[in-house]
Amino acid sequence: MTGLDLKQWTSDSVAADLERAIHEHRLPPATKLGEDELGEAYGISRTTVRAALHALSHRRLVELKRNRGAFVAQPSVREAREVFEARALLEPRTAHSAAERMTEPALARLRESIVQEHAAMQAGDDGRALFLSGQFHLEIARIADQTTIEAFISELVSRSSLIIALYWRRRAALCETQAHHALLEAFEQRDGAAAEQLMKSHLLDLVASLDLRNVAEPATSLREALKK
Repeated sequence: MTGLDLKQWTSDSVAADLERAIHEHRLPPATKLGEDELGEAYGISRTTVRAALHALSHRRLVELKRNRGAFVAQPSVREAREVFEARALLEPRTAHSAAERMTEPALARLRESIVQEHAAMQAGDDGRALFLSGQFHLEIARIADQTTIEAFISELVSRSSLIIALYWRRRAALCETQAHHALLEAFEQRDGAAAEQLMKSHLLDLVASLDLRNVAEPATSLREALKK
């Protein structure tokens, strides 16, 4: 974010900005989202802040704790396993469907996503690389044209971002360069069976890269965390 105070913020745009900061790991799990601090950072009222936080709580990215305030959600080890089990059930079949429905414009979007992800990795911006990795998976779901399943995958990818923020072994948890390229090649060939198997292996590798004993530290300053 450049110049928090130079934009007219609404509850929806604040929620979207906070969600991106969470996905990019600028706001790790358990970070307290103080209404006054957020209001000052964005130049908005507490009413607008509350609306944004409630929207994020519906997506299970924020926990609203009675008499304590709002915090970035902190998934348990059990939740972590359940989220990736659910992704393993949905995304391989979605990749299969996407391969069968693939078009040249869709391939171009996936290629551009990989280019941006690699650029972020080379710049050492691991949080943004992980955000872009999630967007790659969401784009596959959109291409599959299964609206209901896409909504499920969107929530699971959001939850995965929190899980990776808590339990990742730093760069080991970033999507392997070869994994997304291999998927892209299967999509170029319109090979649904290959895309399905590659996605299944990719998600298993991602889970294996997590250290379920590691816990990230909360952000110390919301204003600093929200700057880009």
